[in-house]
Amino acid sequence: MSMTTRTDTQSPAPHVADSHDLIRVHGARENNLKDVSIEIPKRRLTVFTGVSGSGKSSLVFNTIAGESQRLINETYSAFVQGFMPTLARPEVDVLEGLTTAIIVDQQRMGADPRSTVGTATDANAMLRILFSRLGKPHIGPPNAFSFNVASVRASGAFTVDRGADRTKAVKKTFTRTGGMCTRCEGRGKVSDIDLTQLFDDTKSISEGAFTIPGWKSDSFWTVRLFAESGFLDPNKPIRKYTKKEMHDFLHREPTKVKVEGVNLTYEGLIPKIQKSFLSKDREAMQPHIRAFVDRAVAFTACPECGGTRLSEAARSSRIGGINIADAYAMQISDLAEWVRGLDEPSVAPLLAALHHTLNSFVEIGLGYLSLDRPSGTLSGGEAQRVKMIRHLGSSLTDTTYVFDEPTIGLHPHDIQRMNDLLLRLRDKGNTVLVVEHKPETIAIADHVVDLGPGAGAAGGTVCFEGTVEGLRAGGTITGRHFDDRASLKETVRTPTGTLEIRGATANNLRDVDVDVPLGVLAVVTGVAGSGKSSLVHGSIPAGAGVISVDQGAIRGSRRSNPATYTGLLDPIRKAFAKANGVKPALFSANSEGACPNCNGAGVIYTDLAMMAGVATTCEECEGKRFEASVLDHHLGGRDISEVLAMSVTEAEEFFGVGEARTPAAHRILGRLADVGLGYLSLGQPLTTLSGGERQRLKLATHMAEKGGVYVLDEPTTGLHLADVEQLLGLLDRLVDSGKSVIVIEHHQAVMAHADWIIDLGPGAGHDGGRIVFEGTPADLVAARSTLTGKHLSAYVGT
Repeated sequence: MSMTTRTDTQSPAPHVADSHDLIRVHGARENNLKDVSIEIPKRRLTVFTGVSGSGKSSLVFNTIAGESQRLINETYSAFVQGFMPTLARPEVDVLEGLTTAIIVDQQRMGADPRSTVGTATDANAMLRILFSRLGKPHIGPPNAFSFNVASVRASGAFTVDRGADRTKAVKKTFTRTGGMCTRCEGRGKVSDIDLTQLFDDTKSISEGAFTIPGWKSDSFWTVRLFAESGFLDPNKPIRKYTKKEMHDFLHREPTKVKVEGVNLTYEGLIPKIQKSFLSKDREAMQPHIRAFVDRAVAFTACPECGGTRLSEAARSSRIGGINIADAYAMQISDLAEWVRGLDEPSVAPLLAALHHTLNSFVEIGLGYLSLDRPSGTLSGGEAQRVKMIRHLGSSLTDTTYVFDEPTIGLHPHDIQRMNDLLLRLRDKGNTVLVVEHKPETIAIADHVVDLGPGAGAAGGTVCFEGTVEGLRAGGTITGRHFDDRASLKETVRTPTGTLEIRGATANNLRDVDVDVPLGVLAVVTGVAGSGKSSLVHGSIPAGAGVISVDQGAIRGSRRSNPATYTGLLDPIRKAFAKANGVKPALFSANSEGACPNCNGAGVIYTDLAMMAGVATTCEECEGKRFEASVLDHHLGGRDISEVLAMSVTEAEEFFGVGEARTPAAHRILGRLADVGLGYLSLGQPLTTLSGGERQRLKLATHMAEKGGVYVLDEPTTGLHLADVEQLLGLLDRLVDSGKSVIVIEHHQAVMAHADWIIDLGPGAGHDGGRIVFEGTPADLVAARSTLTGKHLSAYVGT
């Protein structure tokens, strides 16, 4: 009876705590968002799509994840908050149902010479403890194995004040054992000056032997000082100098000499060059000086530590014949095997944690890296996956994971593995938010939010919310292009020449010989870690006239904008100055024309210590950044602030005809429109641009250069399916104008459109580094002999 009663009774009403199963966003206005209101299901995989610049990052990162992080930071004391990044509250009316957000973005890792994959992931820290416990001979604590810690010894006395007339002298001795190589200071490389770039040894000083920029033969402080110092014969060819003369010429210590009655200091050429060129910041140098320094200074592996960064003592301690430098240099997949073979109960928890970290590398497709790889050399996609490692296998649930295009830098073969990881995170009960363009990842979403319809001011609204099937059926740009497939070219271009690469051995390349065809669109492909960048960036011979457009971040502050970055502002300032009979500096917000109240920033920043600083629009210039008198000067009926507020498309029209016609400005604007940035406003701060926009801005800038060979590193990064078509048109125009284009790419549409494909592999790391295919895309599809061939064949539907 009781059984029947229990079955018949209604199930209790759901607990109120279980009703919070949505993240609600109402009235989001961050950047270009136009009062966006959406509801995102929790514990599901939601993918955000839309053209580049449509507002995806503004909604996901700046609004949802940004507010979550700000609220978490507020739970700490004011003292602790003072050490944390300060975050402003996003422009949004209501945010409900937020959970703790873990952001895994594409920000490149710091390129500090001391930062490696191992130091960035805690793997080095665990290995150091392991060697300090098990290494034979025992040389000291974990710091003794760190290449970032120098050995220090100190001794002395200090006085302790204990009140009136009570002081006590205390003697102390302090020692710390570090693992840093003393010669290279833990950098692994030492700089070496290439003397052939400084002088021509077949000539004498009086015949103009020096090839250093700015060293004129009549210069009192340089050439004449060497010629008339009395240490050297100015008429003798440098190669005929005696041993003593050569030492005086290159290495002599600073010595007082008298030249034509003037007291001067003579010193050897190498210390003089080091002081005058190498002590300066490379970025601040003039381009021709920077080019000279790049030619003259070579960085070679440190002869003392062999590039391992570690002292001899740190390298002497071994576990089963392996020292810590060997462990750092091993491919991570091999290192994981070695750690698995260590069976030592006294360090069992440490071995388990280390094994988990190394296995995560392998699982995420980064088993081909080594722990001593400098973190600055990782691509954006690799950096993002390295950051993911600490979250794999985490016991946390009910958190929000936010990913920014996790498939960047991944071959189609690797995308499936990334999809599995995203689904695993979701299945543990987490909310996963992904900003993504690749249809393979959009297809696995439980929920899709499509932003648009356009970019910049034309975007910022929700065009579609729902399932993937609904997106396909919907009429949005993403829906229409979702099943787009590029077809193979019927005819391919004929090369006009070849770029020869011989005996390439950079990183994992196995003595590769390849002829890259010129005058065509050549695509270099292969799984992540197969050696593509090593071949293209690391092996192309110097002097080949190559212009490289990589994915490195654009340097620029909030005062920088597309107009200043591309050099567009120079002709505009000159045109304004000429039309009004005043000087060009007035039309720069960073120079004489700046509003005196806000110094040309347009806003006044108030620092509030541990709380987010407040930016208020300058009352004097109303955010226009210029002083009032400057705005009285017009060109074509517009003042300078109105011109900077124009979009590229408007400005191209404005500077093309009539009184404002400025060919130099029009050319730059044409290039910006060519790369698909017609919607950007000229004065938009660079800090607000998305990753894809920054790379295209860089490409537009480089298109003006005179080189004949362009090397593009994954130009489809951050591009929507609809924009890839436009990119292919741009690449075609570049090739048809007589340029050679070499593209490192994983996107099958670009592969299908190529004239020639070079495929590296067959695997990653030491399983790659070989050319597995060279030929046309049609031949690659027909052969289906490589992983790329199989995926491209499936893509074009053959």
